[in-house]
Amino acid sequence: MVTVYKTPTCGCCSKWVKHLESNGFVVEAKNLSNLDLVKKKFGVEAQFQSCHTAKIGNYVVEGHVPAADIKLMLAEKPDIHGLAVPGMPMGSPGMEGPRKDTYHVLAINSGANPTIYNSH
Repeated sequence: MVTVYKTPTCGCCSKWVKHLESNGFVVEAKNLSNLDLVKKKFGVEAQFQSCHTAKIGNYVVEGHVPAADIKLMLAEKPDIHGLAVPGMPMGSPGMEGPRKDTYHVLAINSGANPTIYNSH
């Protein structure tokens, strides 16, 4: 079960939820008017933030992380806090459009600098 915290009017967040569902995830979307408390509760620092935050088991997933990277994380069970795609890069899941920008999926490491988990 993936719990996604998003605002009720964010279209790209809803598209990302559909991306997860089409890749086999069961998703519970929770609409909130303000996500600051959720991000703080789950330890998502400003440098990693995007428009939605998800919780999957003990991991946090911030932003437009591809389902394949989430599946890889769940299979490998790395000792990390979670994954993040900061901002809203064009071409990431939920942000499809006329172009596809290169972006990194970051591994958020507790008490350490992030590392690149994957590049797209």
